[in-house]
Amino acid sequence: MRLILYLSDCIIPLTILYIVGFGLLMKRPVYDDFVDGAREGARTAAEILPTLVGLMAGVGVLRASGLLEFLTGLVGDAVSRIGFPPQILPIALVKLFSSSAATGLALDIFKEYGPDSQLGLMVSIMLSCTETVFYTMSIYFQSVKVKKTGYTLPGALLASAAGVAASVFLARHM
Repeated sequence: MRLILYLSDCIIPLTILYIVGFGLLMKRPVYDDFVDGAREGARTAAEILPTLVGLMAGVGVLRASGLLEFLTGLVGDAVSRIGFPPQILPIALVKLFSSSAATGLALDIFKEYGPDSQLGLMVSIMLSCTETVFYTMSIYFQSVKVKKTGYTLPGALLASAAGVAASVFLARHM
């Protein structure tokens, strides 16, 4: 166990040392390459900032407006008939846009029902096995200038739905 702890402390410095050493061995201007990469990273961050701000504002409006509670009330009976707890529906929806907002909603579930409750387990598994589909697509596709998403959105939504279903199934059968 101590060996693993020691390795985990050393892995990042060793990786950096390896990269710098390999760059020097290949006679690359390592510092100049680093500065160029940092410049490009800052440029990319500036390009995706408006998309990020828009997504965060949209999620804030969803939470503050009461739309999530309205949707839960609207479809709550239908989803509970198929065995899906309506309490976790807002988290499943918000997770498509923002992981941090979904985590905030999960904390509300933890406060009300407890982290070790069946709903708490479902939420924990759900947050781990679903993706922020719209956030990921908008940020990554914008950064590489992809215009045609093809089957990405339907595939990602299907995978997230499978993750949500798996979280309910797994928490019920633990």
